[in-house]
Amino acid sequence: MAYDPELADRIREALSEEAGVREVKMFGGLAFMVNGKLAVTADSHGRLMVRCDPDRVEELLQREGAFWPEMRGRRMSKGWMVVDAGGTESDEAFDSWIREALDYNEKETAGE
Repeated sequence: MAYDPELADRIREALSEEAGVREVKMFGGLAFMVNGKLAVTADSHGRLMVRCDPDRVEELLQREGAFWPEMRGRRMSKGWMVVDAGGTESDEAFDSWIREALDYNEKETAGE
């Protein structure tokens, strides 16, 4: 399995009341699309990758377990954040990351 099933279940539960959620295997994990846009992924190491407001990246990097993702040895553009399992242990911390993803998703969807 290419993603942490417990983390995927937590994400499913958190997104259960959102309309237009779809699961897609990508980024070596399981991505959750909301309104046709990637919102959050679960990987095999129990980490979230969150699509977030690029203007909030510096602030979000201060949170426990958060770091800027790299792909093929290069830092991804602002607007992406990875959060290790330690940064999502509490329900409060986990929910705050899901909220970041949904807030940005809503902002991006409204801008279409």
